[in-house]
Amino acid sequence: MTAKYKRVLLKLSGESLMGDRNFGIDPEIVQSIAEEISEIVCSGVEVAIVVGGGNIFRGVQGAASGMDRATADYIGMIATVMNALTLQDALERLPNPIHTRVLSAIDMQEVAEPYIRRRAMRHLENKLVVIFGAGSGNPFFTTDTTAALRAAEINAEVIFKATRVDGIYDCDPLLNPNAKRYQTLNYSYVLTHDLRVMDITAFTLCKETNIPIVVFDLGVPGNIRRAVMGESIGTYVGGSCEVK
Repeated sequence: MTAKYKRVLLKLSGESLMGDRNFGIDPEIVQSIAEEISEIVCSGVEVAIVVGGGNIFRGVQGAASGMDRATADYIGMIATVMNALTLQDALERLPNPIHTRVLSAIDMQEVAEPYIRRRAMRHLENKLVVIFGAGSGNPFFTTDTTAALRAAEINAEVIFKATRVDGIYDCDPLLNPNAKRYQTLNYSYVLTHDLRVMDITAFTLCKETNIPIVVFDLGVPGNIRRAVMGESIGTYVGGSCEVK
């Protein structure tokens, strides 16, 4: 089957790397994610990744405990680089290694390349997986916003937001067993109903640049491939979609 998309941005939360742990990184989970990414790369898809750091440190939580917010956010950015390097290592240790570059928005030249848009584009054209670390390099912005920003910068066709839930619901499915999962949504409906697909800054940027978002459950094996192939999984958010 031919992939629906040529260039995609995959947004991974830091929590997705924890597995069933309460903290840190589960090597088996990282390995399984790397194998799924390898599958789509081998099909010819250009892949960029933004990874969060919440499995190690969340800036918002640090600030809530009394830490200076900017300092807490910088610590969170460094946590995302740790996750990016872990994912890079897993991809390059596969039986058929996937060549990868980590590009950091904070200068860490010993372990990662600096983020330069044209360099990122060139790596993708050369079929290297690009992992963006350190968020946007600025405090007070989430990695969701980074995902939207980098997707726009590299001309990604879609953002795949891989989460621990299987889509977007009209209310919390953990609190309401009758919660409805949407198959497709449009930007206006999401904003007017405050569905929180991403933080408002990230979502507004996706709306302005007309980049669709697919939210799906990373815990289901093969879902990354299904999403890239255009199969109907999770929830698709686009500009002119019918709400259903």
